Amino acid sequence: MVSSTASAVNPDSPTRFQYWEADEVVWGEYTGDTVTHGRFVGTRDGDQVSIAYAHALVAGGKAGGQSTSRIETGDDGLLRLVEEFRFDGDDTLHVSVCTEVA
Repeated sequence: MVSSTASAVNPDSPTRFQYWEADEVVWGEYTGDTVTHGRFVGTRDGDQVSIAYAHALVAGGKAGGQSTSRIETGDDGLLRLVEEFRFDGDDTLHVSVCTEVA
C-alpha cells in the first residue's frame, strides 16, 4: 500500500497484500502498518475487483467492510490497484492505492 485516506501509510512497513485468483474468484491476506492480520474474498470482472474484508488491528479490535478496486498498469508495467472502500458501520468513502512489488 502506498497511500490511504483512512490512515497514514508507514513507508518503512506498509500493509502488504497477497492476492490469488481462480475462475474470476479472488482471495488473499494482508498484514503490516495498522493491521496484525486480515483476509478478503471476492470476484474480478475485467479490471474491477470487488471484495469483502476483515482484519484485526494493531491497536486492538477489528474492522471489516467492502471495497471495489480498479486494476491499472503503470508505466513500469507493474499492476496498481486503486481501491474505494467503506468500513462496516461507517458510510465514509475511503481510497487507497496499492502497487505491485517486482
